Amino acid sequence: MACAAFFDGPGAHAAPLPSDHPILGVWRLTMPDGSCSETYRFRGDGTTHVTSADEVSESTFDIPAEPSDKGFYRMVDTLVKDNGKKDCAGQVTKVGTKVTNFVVFHPSGALFLMCEAETLDRCIGPFHRVDGLVI
Repeated sequence: MACAAFFDGPGAHAAPLPSDHPILGVWRLTMPDGSCSETYRFRGDGTTHVTSADEVSESTFDIPAEPSDKGFYRMVDTLVKDNGKKDCAGQVTKVGTKVTNFVVFHPSGALFLMCEAETLDRCIGPFHRVDGLVI
């Protein structure tokens, strides 16, 4: 998908988020060829549970309550647990890996993109909100 067309240490827990934060809930990212999907469960306590192919992982994340003036949320994710199996990309992610991305939500709140910077030039997505699943 053309993105422009879309419109601390391991084990540490992030600060709780407001219950109406747009990241909270269950999200699914499906690979463009439909061969694999990843499911992300973002919880209010700042933890995430992710399944991707054979990989099952948990991380902590820090994200502000409000987006920047450009409309992006700076999210820092730190992997704290992983079963050591391959994800949809065929990779195994090492515990302790820390990644900073910039999340931008579609006005509907049902989709988001995850970008390398506060621009739509290099993003993955869309992530689709999955209703009816327990986080």
